[in-house]
Amino acid sequence: MIEALAAAFKDSPEHEALAECASVRPTNVSSGDAAAHLTAGGDWPTQDQSLWPTLWSPASTVWTDRVAAAASASLVGEPESFAQTPVVFGMPEPMARALGWPDKDIGISDLEDLCADPEGWGSVGKDVWGSFKISKTNPHTSTTGLSAILMQSYEAAGKTDGLTAEDVEEAEDFSRVFEECVIHYGDTTGNVLNTLYEETQGGAGGSGYVSAVALEETSLLNYNQGNPESRTVQPGETLTPPREKLVAVYPSGGSMTSDNPITVLGADWVTEEQRSAGQAFVDFLATAPAQSILPEYGFRPLDASVPLGELFTEEYGVDPEKPGTLLPKPEVDVISAAIDQWAQVRKPSSVVELIDISGSMDTAIDDGRTRLDGAIEGAQSTLDHFRQTDEVGVWAFTTGVSSEAGEGIQVMREVTALGSDRETLGTALDDLRYAQRAGTPLYDSVAAAYEEMDARAEPGRINAIVLLSDGEDTDSRISLDSLIAQISPESAEAGADAAQVRIFPIAYGEEADPTALQRIADATGGQLFDASDPEQIDLVFASVINNF
Repeated sequence: MIEALAAAFKDSPEHEALAECASVRPTNVSSGDAAAHLTAGGDWPTQDQSLWPTLWSPASTVWTDRVAAAASASLVGEPESFAQTPVVFGMPEPMARALGWPDKDIGISDLEDLCADPEGWGSVGKDVWGSFKISKTNPHTSTTGLSAILMQSYEAAGKTDGLTAEDVEEAEDFSRVFEECVIHYGDTTGNVLNTLYEETQGGAGGSGYVSAVALEETSLLNYNQGNPESRTVQPGETLTPPREKLVAVYPSGGSMTSDNPITVLGADWVTEEQRSAGQAFVDFLATAPAQSILPEYGFRPLDASVPLGELFTEEYGVDPEKPGTLLPKPEVDVISAAIDQWAQVRKPSSVVELIDISGSMDTAIDDGRTRLDGAIEGAQSTLDHFRQTDEVGVWAFTTGVSSEAGEGIQVMREVTALGSDRETLGTALDDLRYAQRAGTPLYDSVAAAYEEMDARAEPGRINAIVLLSDGEDTDSRISLDSLIAQISPESAEAGADAAQVRIFPIAYGEEADPTALQRIADATGGQLFDASDPEQIDLVFASVINNF
């Protein structure tokens, strides 16, 4: 959408009034990550200064408020909203109808009741659907994830405005129950929706992957058109709608709205020419020609005279007359209290980091580190994300080593509660620098890690394997097909609880085998992450760990 707006800007009076030509080039950074970079101070974290931002457009003024409070108000300038999209719960249509949609109003409390009931879907006569499963994003980086926890607090308090930090505190038990239904915390809703889309396209249409996804209405509209990741659609590309659409459940207690601000940053790297051009683009976004572009991409314009168009219909799963109640953005201290509370009530995790230490990990990358250096530092940089009660283990794999876990595996840390062991875990990761490095028994190692995690999987935890590999399998005794059969939830070998263990591979460097890693992720309902640029491994590792 920003690309379309940027193209239209070139033909606008606002652009014509500039002293010189200007081009707007969008770069995708999550709202939370951008806020963290700006709050930290210093330069933008890339060596290419042409990518340092003049304008910032997070999904919500929640983020500009947080940077203004934590850094300075002058840094975020004067944000102006130009579009809006409510936060809803997207549900497969048959599941929503089982709860009374579209005739019955459904609230977050109704979803929490399904979470709390041991019968799950059986409590509404749908035993075959099993437990009620929710997907949410991490509120530290995602606007939708943050809006969802605020909506939970509003619901628990029975309020539609005036939410306080005390209300958030009193909502702790309510939110804890709600979080127990979470399958894992995605870094973006697009990645969750892509997994759901692939599952439904491959079968008869239905999927037990998730029952409800907290997402923005625009993401649901993109999904129902066949664009689950909300990516740029290329000219001439034909989208294939999902076999089973999602419908928007607008919580009866009200919805938060992503108000999509844009602002010219007050950073010292922004020149006067950039500042003038940036403000011209901001001014353009409020005009009728710009506002008329928004509905094409599933956003609601602020200009009430602009029609919503054909996307905003029941055919695409939305109701243009809803939400009936819009929940106001709370004060900064209330938002901070909600984020802090989530860190305590979120679902606990049990994770093993399975790291390739084969000979190719000695390859140098452009920033002066080796691939192994980058992997170690990436893993170390995420340790603060885990709580003391989370279980974390580290396994390394290459040929010529062995342990109780099997041939080709060196256990650097057993999968146990982290406790006060954060520093020791960091040291164990450092020890990988001195490990012997040889071949790549990738499939054997995944099979061994899966067997371990499957045996210890608990329904009340997010059970996962983070797999980092920079090459193709060279030394396994089992084939990829045999591995997929072992880890697939449809396999008799895998057992009834196999779907509880998800694998999140990182394709590290250009020599990694993304096809095999994608199959491994898909077989378990996990997600493949791309670190083909090894310099970005720190950011990629952070994205992976946001799922837990």
